Amino acid sequence: MRKIESVFVEKLATLYCPSEAKELARICLMRAFDCNLAYLLSHSPLSLSDEQQAFVDQFLCRLLKGEPVQYIEGEAVFYGLTFKVEDGVLIPRPETAELVDWVINDFHDAAPAILDVGTGSGCIAVALAHSLPAARVSAVDVSDKALSIAAQNAVANGVAVRFNKLNVLDEEPDGFFNVVVSNPPYICESERSNMHHNVLDYEPALALFVPDNDPLLFYRRIAVMALKHLLRGGRLYFEINERFGVETVQLLTDLGFSDVSLRPDFFGKDRMVRASR
Repeated sequence: MRKIESVFVEKLATLYCPSEAKELARICLMRAFDCNLAYLLSHSPLSLSDEQQAFVDQFLCRLLKGEPVQYIEGEAVFYGLTFKVEDGVLIPRPETAELVDWVINDFHDAAPAILDVGTGSGCIAVALAHSLPAARVSAVDVSDKALSIAAQNAVANGVAVRFNKLNVLDEEPDGFFNVVVSNPPYICESERSNMHHNVLDYEPALALFVPDNDPLLFYRRIAVMALKHLLRGGRLYFEINERFGVETVQLLTDLGFSDVSLRPDFFGKDRMVRASR
């Protein structure tokens, strides 16, 4: 195993730090041998068959092209659940789990009606449905592919979520809700140059970028929609661009929301906002 780890560290030096490269090597070997880490550690040195060596070579080749490991594996873990992912849906991020936590903590003793706007892989909607079994969860997205994958993830994780196609910029959802939650596109086009190519080349731009001249485009539209579809006392939750925390709070305040709260993530970056109807 150490030999293969060394190869990964050397080959991936421009893309990953040594500890990350070693972790990727272990993930690759666990897939090649269909085993867990304990088996790998107790059966070193390893003897690879030709088929296993070919698998390792292909896995490394895809990493060298910048393909995210989650797409190579076809899955990602989020909030303790496993989600199918592939190009066309955003890979779930740890920061988003903090947003899910916020909703769950606020409604853990309730049976809320929840709408997830821009569901992507379905990670927010499915995690909420799993942790709040009394909730009625709906989710919308403009992408047919995302909706298909999200529906598969709901089934795979044993929860019921109602999925619908919706372009939130010019359409309205059906119904009324206690919670509207969204992780919408919020990265400005000018920020592309600071992003790693494994995101730019593989993850869907539709789910990432907004125009520089209107960075709060989706927040404004979703907030206006939420004013119509949130029940009295309902709450709106956003994951946000850390650069626009103050502006997002002001936007929601100006629209008439109350108790608008800005919360940092575990890195201390302003990444979440909650507002009450």
